[in-house]
Amino acid sequence: MAGPGEPPEGTPQGAPGGGEDEYRSVVFDESFVRAARLQEYSAEERMAEHTPAVRRRPPLNRGLSRQALILVLLIAVAFGTAVYMGVRHPYSSEVARRPADPARMTVIPLAPQGKVPGVADAEYLYAHSPAAQYRIGAEGIPLPASQSTAHFSDSQVVTALTTAKDYIVRSSLYPEVLTGQQVRPVRVLLDQDQLDQFDQSFRRPSADGRHAPTGWMVRFDPSQAQLADDKIRVQGTLAAAETDAANLEVTADHTFVYALRPTGSGEHATASLFTVRRELQFRFNRDDLRLHQAQLIASYVQAGPLSCADDATDHLHPLLAGRTAKSGGPAGTDPYATGSATALCGTLATSAQPKV
Repeated sequence: MAGPGEPPEGTPQGAPGGGEDEYRSVVFDESFVRAARLQEYSAEERMAEHTPAVRRRPPLNRGLSRQALILVLLIAVAFGTAVYMGVRHPYSSEVARRPADPARMTVIPLAPQGKVPGVADAEYLYAHSPAAQYRIGAEGIPLPASQSTAHFSDSQVVTALTTAKDYIVRSSLYPEVLTGQQVRPVRVLLDQDQLDQFDQSFRRPSADGRHAPTGWMVRFDPSQAQLADDKIRVQGTLAAAETDAANLEVTADHTFVYALRPTGSGEHATASLFTVRRELQFRFNRDDLRLHQAQLIASYVQAGPLSCADDATDHLHPLLAGRTAKSGGPAGTDPYATGSATALCGTLATSAQPKV
């Protein structure tokens, strides 16, 4: 006979607790009960006529919980703060945003003491000149070793040096710039505050120390001279330094040696060398670094062989092989005229000419 409380057939499935044991691990917490879509009526409710045993509950309101709303609000505040800090950059002070100073420029013609030497072979000229060991093209403008400053990272210093080099290459080595055909390759590298000065220099060239095209770039009179060899010789240095918390400055000092022959002449025409030394000073604020632009602060140029009597403001008028400098000095200087620059001219040393 079965024991007390046990079914006559014994415990089902041979388990101690019968079939109910398989449900003992299931816990119906309050959230599970609340989420049920069916609800059993109470005994009193089921006494009503034709009342079903269960009823369907309305769906739960599954809108955003208070925690979710707070999280969304925090994300919105963080995003707004980031945008605000981006606009109000900690370095956007009055010093950093000051307008770029106008570029100061000086162009000094160097007159030869006799006839300009020349031969048909440009390589021969280079090999017998002080430029014999100069590098060719942009290789002669190497970047120096760089390091961070108190307020600028190493990458920012490299950007300043690279931008300065790009300016020098475009303004001294691009054939289309040298021949006066284009100015845009140089213009696009300038800070926007200097564009009006740059444009005015080419609309109305002036020897006032502010608006000389030959202060911005090297360019020859295309009606007189052309390149005899596109392997321009270059040598010089670049250096970067921090001037204040908002600005970097780069100084450049390079000598360029060009082989020239008369415009329209054949490749066997006599060539001569023309030398240009450019000392440039650039300034970079953080906007310039970000936009890959530069402020040209000062340009000091010595070029020859030239005649002091020729105007070197708009174009350089090289004296080619066999020619001598015209008589007379540079254009007169009026000490009563305000805003004008002193007319200068120098003599090209014999040692600077190739030995032919």
